[in-house]
Amino acid sequence: MDDIARVRVVVTGVVQGVGFRSFATHLAREYAIKGWVRNRADGAVELEAEAERAIVESFLRDIRIGPSRAEVDGLAVEKIPPLGAETGFSVRF
Repeated sequence: MDDIARVRVVVTGVVQGVGFRSFATHLAREYAIKGWVRNRADGAVELEAEAERAIVESFLRDIRIGPSRAEVDGLAVEKIPPLGAETGFSVRF
């Protein structure tokens, strides 16, 4: 079994009002990643993603690009302990 990794990510730039949460959700479901995404009051988007380490790394590579209308300025990635309890990827409000 491969290493399971979980990360908490804060994405900054023009990432709200441009379909970023939908983009992240669609991408996470393609990669079979468990976790969630939400808008933050400070204009950033926050997400947690859990899967095999290589899958999480690929997901992060694609998140850095974002949807076509987004302008990603930065990604703050924090490794956190895997939960193992989630069954899918969701949008939180």
